Amino acid sequence: MGSDVAAADMAACTSRSYEVQVLAARVDACLGRVEKVLASFREIQLLDWQSPAGRAYRNSVALQEVSLGRARGRLEDAVASVRHHAQAVGALAGSPAGNF
Repeated sequence: MGSDVAAADMAACTSRSYEVQVLAARVDACLGRVEKVLASFREIQLLDWQSPAGRAYRNSVALQEVSLGRARGRLEDAVASVRHHAQAVGALAGSPAGNF
C-alpha cells in the first residue's frame, strides 16, 4: 500500500508540474501579444503627424509604450518564475519530499 501512495503522490506532482508548465505557456503567449502591441505602437510613432492633435496622439502612444514595456518586463520575470516552479514541482515528483 505504501508504494501505491508514493505512486499517487508522484502522479499528483507530475500533474501539478504539467499544469504549471501550461500556465507558463499561457503567460508566454501573453508576452507574445504584448510584443505585437509594442510593435504597433512603434509603427504609430514613426508616422509623420502634422496636426497638434496628431502629435498629442503620438505622445500619448509613446507613454503607453513605456508603460507596456514595463509590463513586458514583469511578464518576462513571471514566465521565468513559473517555469522554474514547474521544474521544482517536477523534481519533487521523483523525491520522497514530494508529498504536499
